[in-house]
Amino acid sequence: MFGIPGKQAVTLTPAAAAQITRLMTRDGAQGLRIGVKKGGCAGMEYTMDFAAEIDPLDEIVEQDGARVMIAPMAQMFLFGTEIDYETTLIDSGFRFKNPNVVESCGCGESVKFADQ
Repeated sequence: MFGIPGKQAVTLTPAAAAQITRLMTRDGAQGLRIGVKKGGCAGMEYTMDFAAEIDPLDEIVEQDGARVMIAPMAQMFLFGTEIDYETTLIDSGFRFKNPNVVESCGCGESVKFADQ
């Protein structure tokens, strides 16, 4: 929808692709659906859910066995984002490296986009 021909909307690091594939297999999901919603101290929050079905309006990104589905309303906010999966001594989780973010809150849970 908002893509550039020949360029994926988002990219996955090898660690993110491996984790998504592992969770898809475990849960029998079609893929990971990502989006954004209003909320948090900076104005917007990322959403992530494993989905049993593919919505025909989703932007689909497939990489190394992983499938990410981008909700239609989130596509313009997520274009160019790299998704990583990190494990540290304190926590583990997906991290979004999004060039469209102009500000984020101190806890890293919410972001502000230039278009807000």
